[in-house]
This record gives sequence, structure tokens and C-alpha cells, in this order.
Amino acid sequence: MPLPASSTPADLLTDALRRDAAAPLVTFYDDVSGERTELSATTLANWVAKTANLLQEEFDIGPGSTVALSLPVHWQTAAVLLGVWSCGAAVLDTAGEDDDRFSSADVVLAEAGRLPPLEEQELPELMGLSLHPMGLGMAGYVGPARDFALEVRAQGDVFTPWQPVDPDRPGLVLGGGELTLRGLVATATELAGRLGLHSGDRVLVDQRAATEAGPAAWLLAPLAAGASLVLCRNPASAQLQHRAETERVTATLGLKLDGIRELGRPA
Repeated sequence: MPLPASSTPADLLTDALRRDAAAPLVTFYDDVSGERTELSATTLANWVAKTANLLQEEFDIGPGSTVALSLPVHWQTAAVLLGVWSCGAAVLDTAGEDDDRFSSADVVLAEAGRLPPLEEQELPELMGLSLHPMGLGMAGYVGPARDFALEVRAQGDVFTPWQPVDPDRPGLVLGGGELTLRGLVATATELAGRLGLHSGDRVLVDQRAATEAGPAAWLLAPLAAGASLVLCRNPASAQLQHRAETERVTATLGLKLDGIRELGRPA
């Protein structure tokens, strides 16, 4: 069933919950840390709700707000993106920790290793993410940034925005323009069709391809298509073929593996 024209990215997650709340939705690997984390739609939605509550309760994030992210491709980044969009706010897609647009955001969320340069800037609010596999905080950190992992735990499991989410508000601010929340869903839906994504697909995408493609492609297009995601950070190329077979991957984004179709390529 097609999504209504007023859909926002948060509605894509709601749709995944309706399809199959318990099935794996995002499976994350990091071949440096050895991490494998699997999230069902229910688990991801819980992280999204807690993140949205944190942003709303602590930083007054809502329609018209902007949240800047300096985060790598990661399952927690997926939760943060969807949390921002659940608030009806815009994500500022930044080029790096020295991006001069950070100061225009209401709050900046950054990986712990990227915090030092940001601490020297005059930012309204700064929050750090350890990205620890077990959700632990930033061990040994003594800087001014607030710790996402410690604060998000205390937040509620159900999110209700204080203000109605307007799908025509900005959702993603890029270097050359912006997409509204509605436009993000339309773009993701169009991308899903153009790439050849199908409902029930299990899509493997590595860090390089996801970073180049952007969140509308690596996160929202699979959600719009009714697919699930196997996300690989720091991938060991020798392991990808076996991983794809083990995870029952049906398609890849930006990768060529034997016997598995590559999205966007002619069959």
C-alpha cells in the first residue's frame, strides 16, 4: 500500500512496525571492534523514541529546530536521524568537525572522537556519543559535552511531540539546499524504485557506499521499500561474501558480490 503524501520519515518506521515488529530491521557490523548488533523494528523504535524524548525534553527540539550530526554510519546514527525527524526537526548534514555551519544548529551530536575540535567552537549545545556496542557512556571523558548514552537511558519509551509535525518543514539541510520531511519520504520512495528495491529485500551496504549515498538512500529507501538493512562499518572485504550468505542478503548497495544482485545495476 503506498504511503500517504503527508508521510514523514517517522511514518516509515511506523510502517515497518506494522509489517513485522519482531523481524530484524537493522543488523550492524564493525569488523574492527568485532561488534554485531541486531535491532528489530520494535527495538529501533524504542531507541528512536528515547532519542526524540531526549532532544525534546532537554533541548526543546521541535518543528523549526536544526540538529547537526557529526556521526559515522552506525545503528545509533539511524536512531538519532529518526529521532530528530520524529520531533519534526531538520538534520544538518555536515562535512566534518570543522564545518562552519555547526554554530547555526540548536544542538550538535558527535562521535566521541570528533569532540575535541567542536569543544573549541562556540556551540549552543554539544552532546557526545561513545557508540559503544553495549550502549555504555564515554569512559574517561572530562570535556563539556553531555553524554548521549547516559542521558538517553532515562527517557521514556513512547514519544509524543509537543507540536504537530509539519511534513512541509525542512527535514535535511544539505550544502546546496534542503529537503522537507515530506520530500525525504518522496526521495526515498523514488530511490527505492530506481534502485530496484523490493519488499522483503535484505540489503547489505558498507560504510563507504552509505556515506556517499546519504541517509535518504542507506536508511530511508530500504524502509520505504519494506526492506531490512545489513550495515557494515570498517568492513573486512574478505568476510563480506560469507556475511551476505549468512545474513541471507538479497541485494547490495555499492558492492559487487557473487550471486547477489547489486542495486541500481541492470540484471
